[in-house]
Amino acid sequence: MSGIEALRGVWNIVPTPFLPDGTLDEASLPGLVRFVRATGVDGMTILGVLGEAGRLGDAERTRVQELVLAEAGSAIPVCVGVSHAATDRAIAFAREAQAAGAHSVMLAPPPLARPTDAALRRHYLAVAEAISIPVVVQDHPASSGVPMSVDFLLALAAEAPSCRVIKLEEEPTPPKAGKLVAGSPDVVVLGGLGGEMMLEELRRGSHGTMTGFGFPEVLVAVLRCWNAGDRDGAAAVFDRFATLIRFENQALVNLAIRKTVYQWRGAIAHATLRAPGVPPDPATVDDLRDVLRRTGLDQHLRAGSVLPLLLGG
Repeated sequence: MSGIEALRGVWNIVPTPFLPDGTLDEASLPGLVRFVRATGVDGMTILGVLGEAGRLGDAERTRVQELVLAEAGSAIPVCVGVSHAATDRAIAFAREAQAAGAHSVMLAPPPLARPTDAALRRHYLAVAEAISIPVVVQDHPASSGVPMSVDFLLALAAEAPSCRVIKLEEEPTPPKAGKLVAGSPDVVVLGGLGGEMMLEELRRGSHGTMTGFGFPEVLVAVLRCWNAGDRDGAAAVFDRFATLIRFENQALVNLAIRKTVYQWRGAIAHATLRAPGVPPDPATVDDLRDVLRRTGLDQHLRAGSVLPLLLGG
């Protein structure tokens, strides 16, 4: 699949690796791409909130993009975060991403002192008109500070077909997912927030998830069961690992926890967060080890995909 249709399924949002001194860890990026591919996801997203994009300089953004896209090639599609407070900078990021070979871009609304639908519309249309690849509309008021109504999102999708993919993270997500799907058969709705409400979102008609959960193959297994008509099987897989999904998505420490998981799994060399980010406290690390032990995932930290185990293969 290509274009909008390829954005259905499970897309893994990946962290940006840093060395212990806080500089960019370029050596980890090719291995990170290979790790993501091995989990069986449909695509990967870079330079999002989990990727600490706001803490990167423009040259660093470009380098991350170059290395990831070079390794990904045609083997896995890559969505690039291009959010910026200024429309012209978001356009520049989007054009650079397309020229580098990105499949799509992800764009959050700009922070505005008094956001209006007209201002948001101008921002999204300007970026969409500057490129020819899909624009994933990131609806996450917790990070952007900007709510977007169902009516606005549907109107934007109708006016700009490239903006028909909604990364829905306004809580509670299931009711809004249902309204978006009911409002237009052309809109693609992806969940997020660590996959916490994935089953309920799927019941309302969502088309997958785009999130940074550290064991993406769990979400892949859930969606494969669901799409095969095995809803009980999907729920069984989800319920088996729901404790980890809940634990990983803790507010304020979710990035630190996920980078620790990625490091333990061998996807990145270090779990460093760029300052002022801080690592999880020792007690939280102990809790994480306990959750992994209880779910049996401690046996798979460096063993590659757990998908065969989940599917009984």
